[in-house]
Amino acid sequence: MVIRAAALLALTCWVARAESFALPTANDALYQPGAEEKFFVGTVGKPWMSGRYGCVRTEGWQMHEGLDIRCLQRDRRGEPIDPVKATADGTVAYINKRPSLSNYGNYLILKHVIDGVEVYSLYAHLSQIHTDLKVGSAVKQGEEIALMGRTSNTAQAISKDRAHVHFELNFLLNDRFAAWYRKHRVGQRNDHGDWNGQNLIAIDPQQVLLSERSQGKAFNFAAFAKQQTELFRVMVRDTEFPWLKRYPMFVKSDALPQGEEAAGYEIALNFAGLPYELVPRTAAQIKGKAAVQLLSVNAAEYSRNPCRKLVTKRGARWELTTTGGDLISLLTF
Repeated sequence: MVIRAAALLALTCWVARAESFALPTANDALYQPGAEEKFFVGTVGKPWMSGRYGCVRTEGWQMHEGLDIRCLQRDRRGEPIDPVKATADGTVAYINKRPSLSNYGNYLILKHVIDGVEVYSLYAHLSQIHTDLKVGSAVKQGEEIALMGRTSNTAQAISKDRAHVHFELNFLLNDRFAAWYRKHRVGQRNDHGDWNGQNLIAIDPQQVLLSERSQGKAFNFAAFAKQQTELFRVMVRDTEFPWLKRYPMFVKSDALPQGEEAAGYEIALNFAGLPYELVPRTAAQIKGKAAVQLLSVNAAEYSRNPCRKLVTKRGARWELTTTGGDLISLLTF
């Protein structure tokens, strides 16, 4: 009885310490101060910092949406064989087993709901994806889902010394993406339907993992996701688009005067394009007649993180770029 009680106590303590997100491989150097080079793989000829998330490539002008995590295990040919594990409980959303169709090579996307937030983890450059996994399959945190590899369709192959898993945490912009793409990219191929990378907005997995590790049980993913730095703010004359229902935690529903109806939304977005604050506005509160208006730009944040190229300054005036306009068009489609 004493042994059983002790085991039960240990289990209870483990459950209490269970994390919303876990590292996707056995490489835990992210949690070791000063050990970043053991965790990240840099891009060709660049230091480990270029394997992090954000504006870390091409002198800060190229976005990297995830973390490139170094392998720990190799076979006798030098190929990576690290097991890749689910970062959280969830279900399989998408599997690509045709590496020629993506820069990600073989990749897998899992859907999770963490603190009420729908979030999607992505695992790329895999050598193998477990054959028993299908779209809709349930997975548990820490369950092996694939083997690390170096598959890709890029002109320069991933070398053995740079073998890694590319790991992302994403929000899904619009489940009407395929229809939007057909309308706005006439004649262009879309090999991945709604799971095209253009339909995923990435958040920094390193910040998520380290924040949860430091805050423990106090960590809340919904609260974390809302604590973004604003890059720009737009007004849209639209009140019916999927983001509002998929991510209601970002909507300030109490902002409308009592008895008034929304005629549009004022939307704050971070440098990656995440619409993290949506404020309903009445017709009287919306100035001008344009369907989309750029209201403001945080010039300091643009200077730090310009790589998505969502806004630009022409003379003294800020404007949405074509990329920025497409983002808003897709968001509200």
